[in-house]
Amino acid sequence: MSWRRPLLPALALVPLLAACSAPSEQASSAKPGTSAPGFPYTVDNCGVKTTYQAPPKRVVTMNQHVTEVMLALGLEKSLVGTAYLDDTVLPAYKKAYDTVPVLAKEYPSKEALLAANPDFVYGGYASAFDAKDGRGRDDLKKSGIATRLNTEYCPSGSTSIDDLYREVREIGRTFGVPDRAETWTHAARATVTATEKRLKGTPPVSVFVYDSGDKTAFTAGGKGIGNELITRAGGRNVFADLDKAFGDATWEQVVDRRPEIIVIYDYGSTTVEQKKKRLLDDPALKDVPAIKNRRFAVMPLSDTVLGVRVPAAVDKLAAQLHPAR
Repeated sequence: MSWRRPLLPALALVPLLAACSAPSEQASSAKPGTSAPGFPYTVDNCGVKTTYQAPPKRVVTMNQHVTEVMLALGLEKSLVGTAYLDDTVLPAYKKAYDTVPVLAKEYPSKEALLAANPDFVYGGYASAFDAKDGRGRDDLKKSGIATRLNTEYCPSGSTSIDDLYREVREIGRTFGVPDRAETWTHAARATVTATEKRLKGTPPVSVFVYDSGDKTAFTAGGKGIGNELITRAGGRNVFADLDKAFGDATWEQVVDRRPEIIVIYDYGSTTVEQKKKRLLDDPALKDVPAIKNRRFAVMPLSDTVLGVRVPAAVDKLAAQLHPAR
């Protein structure tokens, strides 16, 4: 989907506790000369350095996985708006989510965003801060609004599970609830460790992620948390050499790399069954092992991006890749 392409060129472990701009300096709104307990706090996010004198009070989240980070830390009372669901909110968060105004089905216009009067905007994908639509981080800074981009979309190396823990900790620290973040992280580590022990000694299977696409295959590359999710679930991403979180591959490459299992990302108006049919009906793919053996796994999109679902998603995917374990 275009909103996850680069601009230009899971489970509720602790349910109720729990495009990058050039470097610049931002400051949260607070009374001059005063700081809340535990503040000031300075954090560098994707090259944007922000100093907070107190926790933000009026927050808009754009993209489901960052909304769920806030809800996992019990911060729904700080939310004055949210936007852009990929699939159903986790049941543990639904009651809290339903208290938050939805500003738009997808991204809100700049006018709708500013009408919510936020002091902090938290985006999940680089497209959340699309400068062409007036939502660039520099533009929002000029309006006195601090911003954060989920670190999966920072211009850095490959995303790891440690980046998830850092994401949650930095949000916990920003909102003055570091203890909640530590509680969540402790439980998340335990979940990931349990899956790792269960898979110990299991040979990995080759995996192709089918997100979407017809003329080309939009798939998970090697830079996003989706790649690490596959690895920790006992798989080997056949497009780990794709130097981005998501990107296009040719069908010829899919054939050449002979994946044993195809992981279908479930979201949007195209159903899993429609995606399966597209793959099974393509004569060019008939000799691909996953197609010949009809081996498919299914993951909701929100399980596969940098959010609080990831630890449980590793276990969920491992059960599909290695059902005997």
